[in-house]
Order: sequence, then structure tokens, then C-alpha cells
Amino acid sequence: MSDFIIERIKRPDDRQSICLDILRTLPDWFGNEKAIVDYGQQCRALPLFAAYALGEAVGFAALKQHNEFTNEICVMGVKPEFRHKGIGSVLLAACEEACRAEGVRFLTVKTLADSHPDEGYAQTRAFYRAMSFAPLEVFPLHWDEANPCLLMVKYLG
Repeated sequence: MSDFIIERIKRPDDRQSICLDILRTLPDWFGNEKAIVDYGQQCRALPLFAAYALGEAVGFAALKQHNEFTNEICVMGVKPEFRHKGIGSVLLAACEEACRAEGVRFLTVKTLADSHPDEGYAQTRAFYRAMSFAPLEVFPLHWDEANPCLLMVKYLG
């Protein structure tokens, strides 16, 4: 898909709204309303890039800085009808460009570990691997026992 644009969203209310609107279209990944609201609140204060198609936000990615060397994709989502069209890759590229401009060397993401049988998250891990992220470590209790956390990392050079 080439009919979309990526913008860095400046206003906290817009960042929150975009996050909430898109996450609520992804119940297989973000089915917990409390978690969705928490992500929306976090996005108010985070750098957020949004993908627009036909005048509406259809995807986004938010960055969280951990230290001068490492940023994390805190939360990312693409509306179901726009998945597999290259939007996630372009959003990730915008995040990487912003990180490199600030001298950040590593980009991380936390996702559900492959010991969990969820097929949607298998697709998520495959996406990040295709984008040159490598699995670093599993934290079995980071979220809770039923949701083991996989930390993935990409060296940005």
C-alpha cells in the first residue's frame, strides 16, 4: 500500500486518542480495557508516529526512552483491515530514524513469548524477526504467569 503517510503526532490528546481508537480494533492482541486505557495514558507523554490512509489514523507506534542508549517500542498497532500492507514496517522505520537521530543504539520490544500458543503473537514475533529484531530473553513473570514476556532487541548502529 502506498497511499498512506506517516506523521509524528505532537498533541498529547491526539496521541492518546489514536492509541485508544486503534487498540480497540485489535481485541486479539489488546483485549483488556484497563491495559488499553493505560497505554492511551502513557502515549500522551511518548513520541508517537501515526500512519494515515484516507484521512484517518490506521496505525501507530509509540517510543519509550529507557536510557541514552535504548528506546522501546512501548506499544504499536495497525487496524486489522490495513495489516500486511507495509504500514508496520514504515512505522518501525520512522521510529528507528528518530532513535538514530538522537544517538540511540538499541531498539527493544516486549511481546508474548513463543511458549504461549497464541497465533496472533506468533505473527507479531515473525514481524519483528523480519525487521531484524532478535530474541534476547524471556521473563516468565514480567506480566503474569499466563503471559510470559519475550524481550527482543535490534541494534541500530
